[in-house]
Amino acid sequence: MAIKVLVVDDSALIRSILAEIINSQSDLELVGAAPNAYVARDLVNQTAPDIITLDIEMPKMDGLTFLDKLMRARPTPVVMISTLTEQGADATLKALELGAVDFIAKPKLGIADGMQEYKQLILQKIRLAANAKVGRKQPSLKKKFKPLALKTTEKIIAIGASTGGTEAIKALLLPLPADSPGMVITQHMPPGFTTSFAKRLDSLCQINVSEAQGGERILPGHAYLAPGNLHLQVVRNGANYVIELNDKARVSGHKPSVDVMFHSLAESAGANVAAVLMTGMGKDGARGLLEIKNTGGYTLVQDEESCVVFGMPKEAIRLSAQTKIAPLHKLSSELVTYLRSVNAGTRL
Repeated sequence: MAIKVLVVDDSALIRSILAEIINSQSDLELVGAAPNAYVARDLVNQTAPDIITLDIEMPKMDGLTFLDKLMRARPTPVVMISTLTEQGADATLKALELGAVDFIAKPKLGIADGMQEYKQLILQKIRLAANAKVGRKQPSLKKKFKPLALKTTEKIIAIGASTGGTEAIKALLLPLPADSPGMVITQHMPPGFTTSFAKRLDSLCQINVSEAQGGERILPGHAYLAPGNLHLQVVRNGANYVIELNDKARVSGHKPSVDVMFHSLAESAGANVAAVLMTGMGKDGARGLLEIKNTGGYTLVQDEESCVVFGMPKEAIRLSAQTKIAPLHKLSSELVTYLRSVNAGTRL
């Protein structure tokens, strides 16, 4: 059966372009195009769509308010249509927090040309989101772990994620103590959105979170997020780990790429790495995780049940790249348990 898609956008042009894209695919069926949230509400009840594309900025009722009501009453996969602005990025992160599966940025240039340019990406996100898990609250981990008091600064934590990753990364980082090993994070997001994401994490976590600028020495208690559209690598400089950014070609279709980050860590840090691969489509990060495991590092993979999309973790498990598999609400405790277990044996 065809995937039933409902388009919600106050722009008649956007509705028309999305309708044309959807109607061009035999496996997709456009069941409605709503100009506002009130019409959308009626169409949701009438057509029971498999997925909704939702604009954030709409009259009468904004997209976030509609999304919140939708997830409470009738959880449905949603892809947000977001503007490439700081305000748009903040609203998009809030939408992901409320339960949206993914988002796509509106093109910067001519709307019609830009949307056609993004056609394949739009279709990919619609098909992926239609099969994503929504509406199930993860068990909360309210406990915050006591200081680790590690005897070494050589340990480094690496985290990779894609679709569903913003909320998953937040859940992983929130309980971690302020003296956690230095961390590097790659989350598939465009420029600007990573800036807002880093600020949001920094306001919530005990550790300090910032968007990487390049050249930083990785310090305990700090996490560095790869900026959108640049790869993040970690190199060894004497006794220090240092961040390098580069603008090379996409890897596994992504920039930043989790594989690029993991590969650099396998080379520069080896057994000192504790790496976590989380929810996301595709296979980015799986081979890099295997490299870390093969060089003596500790590797954690999020389990299928707690993933929004079980693509990247599934590929890692297929390669036997994991030391351990755990649900989202237990990843931080598994990480802390591992760090405590190796602490007594690490050198000063």
